[in-house]
Amino acid sequence: MIEVPAIECVAGRGIRGDRYFDFKDDYKGQVTFFSLDVFEELCVALNAHDASPAAARRNVITRGFDLNEFIGKEFEIQRVRFYGTQECAPCYWMDGAFAPGAKDFLGGRGGLRAKILSDGELHLSALPVATEMRNHNVVASPFSRKSEG
Repeated sequence: MIEVPAIECVAGRGIRGDRYFDFKDDYKGQVTFFSLDVFEELCVALNAHDASPAAARRNVITRGFDLNEFIGKEFEIQRVRFYGTQECAPCYWMDGAFAPGAKDFLGGRGGLRAKILSDGELHLSALPVATEMRNHNVVASPFSRKSEG
């Protein structure tokens, strides 16, 4: 994963430059999200203080809400609309990427897979996010993109 200051979201296709861009029709994981709050809990619980949230291999790192609340719902970040399709289930390699026990720790909290509903760019920031769930003040930062190859 490489951290970038902005990503270009293309409706129905994915993130330009991502290895899953135009992967297949109606792909449920056009963009993936991971919670920095969950990452910080994981680091404390597993004593993985040298780990990076990029090891989760998700495109967008967020803070301030439960990503599972967006499964089956539309939401918006920086004027780009998304539809949460399903949890990003953690894989066995999470134990190697973070620390032994990470896969089990992240069960039910591995992130969110989503479809991109509108074109636009997401920029590294800490701006509030408008969602259907009006009671949330959400920030989105930093961003990463899966390197090709």
